[in-house]
Amino acid sequence: MDPIADALRQRPLLILDGAMATELERRGCDLADPLWSARVLIENPALIQAVHADYFAAGADVAITASYQATIPGFRARGLSEAQAIELLQRSVELARAARDTFWAEPANRVGRIRPLVAASIGPYGAFLHDGSEYRGNYGLSAADLIEFHRPRMAILAAAAPDLFACETIPCLDEALALTELLPEFPHLTAWISFSARDGGHTSQGEPIADCVAAIADHPQVAAIGINCTAPRFIPDLIGAIRSVTTKPIVVYPNSGEAYDPVAQCWIGVAEIDNFAAQARQWYAAGARLIGGCCRTTPDHIRALARWAASEVQYG
Repeated sequence: MDPIADALRQRPLLILDGAMATELERRGCDLADPLWSARVLIENPALIQAVHADYFAAGADVAITASYQATIPGFRARGLSEAQAIELLQRSVELARAARDTFWAEPANRVGRIRPLVAASIGPYGAFLHDGSEYRGNYGLSAADLIEFHRPRMAILAAAAPDLFACETIPCLDEALALTELLPEFPHLTAWISFSARDGGHTSQGEPIADCVAAIADHPQVAAIGINCTAPRFIPDLIGAIRSVTTKPIVVYPNSGEAYDPVAQCWIGVAEIDNFAAQARQWYAAGARLIGGCCRTTPDHIRALARWAASEVQYG
């Protein structure tokens, strides 16, 4: 079953959640750490569940788990055992599911809504490096290396029973191909593949986005393709490029437009999301059918998006 296709049969737009890591920082967490948001899986998992709950209350149809930067090697480097690392990875899915199930158990929350989905985040190899490589690519790894890196985490997350995978912030075609090659090992799950981009036409590594999308679009387990953690100003052109080569649903969840400085471990530049709902209206008109936010977006941005969708898309 493809949960995205099923959900899109019920409504024309799916609303994703917003940032997890930067929202945890906004709530007081110190994420200056190679584990980034995965550190909170160890120290304060209840806060992760609370963030998921707030996004569902804001109107999100999909929660993305706090596993973006969570890996067996990363946890082992922290001194945890492999068994503890597996437990933490699966906890990321369990927290999102618990928030979803609690939300859905309240009858008032079901009015005008679909049962929210839980997407297990599969971050790129660059996230494990914790040096900003997900915005550059050029890892110097073979396809076999990337497959070997991703396989264990995908298997562990799949065993925790998410609704689908969110393979996100992928900077290059090689990594996207490695992920799609692994999908048949998990035949009960579909995935979206979302690239990071450097401009309106190229991945972070510099490959034409249309070529990358065309290379993976026919995979039967790829349920949607798109862009995340990329400046909002590039999204319309990227949607156009993607739409030119596939009829698969297009997913977009840009960051605030600020840029991450991996040396200073902070965000720099000017935010571009003062009117997130108006921007989402433009992305929807261009062809996006799954829309949310990435780094530096908040539940307020998703609430504004949901209000616009309810008035102009979902019931209009």
